[in-house]
Amino acid sequence: MEASAIAIIDLIRGRSQWREILTQAWFLIKVTTIPGVLMAIPFGVIVSIQVGNMVDQLGADSLIGAAGGLGVIKQGAPLATGLLLAGAGAAAIAADLGARTIRDEVDAMRVMGIDPRRRLVAPRVIAMLFVAPLLNVLIIVMGVLAGYLVAVAALDVTPGSYWESFGSFTGGADVWVSLGKSVIFGYLVVGIACQRGLEASGGPRGVADGVNASVILSVVSIAVVNAVLTQIAAMFLPTELA
Repeated sequence: MEASAIAIIDLIRGRSQWREILTQAWFLIKVTTIPGVLMAIPFGVIVSIQVGNMVDQLGADSLIGAAGGLGVIKQGAPLATGLLLAGAGAAAIAADLGARTIRDEVDAMRVMGIDPRRRLVAPRVIAMLFVAPLLNVLIIVMGVLAGYLVAVAALDVTPGSYWESFGSFTGGADVWVSLGKSVIFGYLVVGIACQRGLEASGGPRGVADGVNASVILSVVSIAVVNAVLTQIAAMFLPTELA
């Protein structure tokens, strides 16, 4: 995407639209933080309960921390991050750019010699890539803590056993994979949303269609890319006992 190259060049040259970047980043943080926490807590609880019931039958309660931690970090957190950004971020970006497009603001910028990709798209790309890993870390922390509380309070797992198994099977590489996934998902979301917003036509109906298309395409893309990334990570970074 050309806007990505423009964003990188502007960052290197110190010409980025920092006010717009901060505005967009703050908006994404506001619309995703609380839903992220609300998604992370039940996810961590469900993972602990389901895994706990299985390993209890095998007499391996000490592995709940490992299974729950890996589930949240490697799959739950990046997927939740991508879906939140797709549902809230993509819809807002596509609606904003679509409205500007049908009001001929984008064409007016081109007439004045202002590149819409530099003025509108690049700041949103940078903001999304900044917020995605932060949201991912928040979901990891809340999901793991929720799983820990359920394991200790409801499944009679000792705190030391939980954290020992968690630390034995979960390493720094797993966290980096999770962060990398979240950044890739964020990039997919902002790219699709910006493209659909700038292609909007036909009045308000066209904006609504662009918003719907951006959300649906983002979710489908995340699901497909996650499957590919998970397979690649499993090939080159298999889970090992630390």
